Amino acid sequence: MNGDWLLRGRDGRLSVYLPSGESVLCRAEQGPGGPWEAAPRTVGGDQKLRPGLAIGQGGDGYAHLVSWRPTKPGEAGLVHSTHFRPRLAALDWTPIGHPDKTGDRTGTPAVAVDAQGRAHVFVRNKGGGVSMVAQKEKGGWDPWRDLKGSDVQEDLAAVTGESGCVELYAAVPGGVLYWRQEKPGAQPALTEALETPVRPGTLRALPTSPEHTTLFYTDDSGDLCAWRPGGKPLALLASAGPGPVSAVRCELDGHDCTLLAQRSSSGRVAFAAYPTEQESAGAWWAESGPGLPVDAGVSLTTDENGRVVAATLSPSSGQLLLTRRKNEPGLALEAWRGL
Repeated sequence: MNGDWLLRGRDGRLSVYLPSGESVLCRAEQGPGGPWEAAPRTVGGDQKLRPGLAIGQGGDGYAHLVSWRPTKPGEAGLVHSTHFRPRLAALDWTPIGHPDKTGDRTGTPAVAVDAQGRAHVFVRNKGGGVSMVAQKEKGGWDPWRDLKGSDVQEDLAAVTGESGCVELYAAVPGGVLYWRQEKPGAQPALTEALETPVRPGTLRALPTSPEHTTLFYTDDSGDLCAWRPGGKPLALLASAGPGPVSAVRCELDGHDCTLLAQRSSSGRVAFAAYPTEQESAGAWWAESGPGLPVDAGVSLTTDENGRVVAATLSPSSGQLLLTRRKNEPGLALEAWRGL
C-alpha cells in the first residue's frame, strides 16, 4: 500500500484498509476509542483489483482510494473510490483511465487530496515520467497531464502541505525529483532535483510547517535522511529496517514532535521522536511489541484526543495489531493487541 492505511475519520472513529486478494477491505471502530467491528467489509463493490493500493485523506476526513483493475488481457486501468465515513459503505470503484490511454499497469499510484477535497492521482507512465489526473471541483475528472521527469522508480510520495497545495516526490537513479503546485488547482511543476543516493521504496512525506513538507528516505549507506526542498538533506539516524517509515506529527509532553515508526531488522516495531523540523536535536530508536512477519508494515495516526495510535499489518498472515499511547508522560504505549 502507498500512503497511510490507519486513518481517523471526521467522526473520530479509526479505520484500517486491508488488501485481500483481488479486493480491499475496511475495518472500523464502532465508536471513538473502540470496540472494533468483528469483521472487515469490502470497499467499492465486487470489482477485481490488481496489487498496488494508494490511499490519501483530505482535511474533511474523507478517504480516497486508488487501485489498478484488469480491463482486458494484458491491459489495466485505474479506479477510484471515496469513503466518507468509516462505518458507511464506500462509493463504488469508478474508472479514471490510464496515463497512456491504454496499456498494462505502469506503477503503484499515489494520491493526495487538496484543501478543496479534490483527489490528485499520480502514477509513473510508460515513458518513465509521471502523469497526473485530478478531480474537478464540481465532479468528474480533468484530463490526464504529463508532468515530465525520467527514469522514475515505482514508488511515489504524494502529500498536501498545510498551504493546501499538493506536492509530489519521486525516486530516480541517484536522486529525488520534486513537484509542487504554486496555488491550489494549478498543475504541479517540477521545481527541484536533489542528487542523493536514495533507496527505492523508502520515500515518505509529511507536512511539517506552513512553509514545508519533509521527505524521509533511506540512502545507500542505510541512514534515514530528512529533506525539505530548498535545503540540504540531513542524516537523522540509521534506518531501523529495510522499508519506508511511517510518520506523524503529534504533541509529546507539550512539544510539537515528529514520530517515526518502522519494522526493524529484529522484527519488532521501532519508534523514534524528535522536535519537528529540528533534526539536529537527534533521535533514537526504541523497539516495542512482538516480532512481526517480514512483510509487516506500520501506520501511525492520532485519535480524537490527540493520542498516538500505531497499527501493524502483515498481508501474508492477515495479522493486524494495534497499540495506543498511554495517558502519561513520554511515549509509553499500551500492550499491543490483535484486532
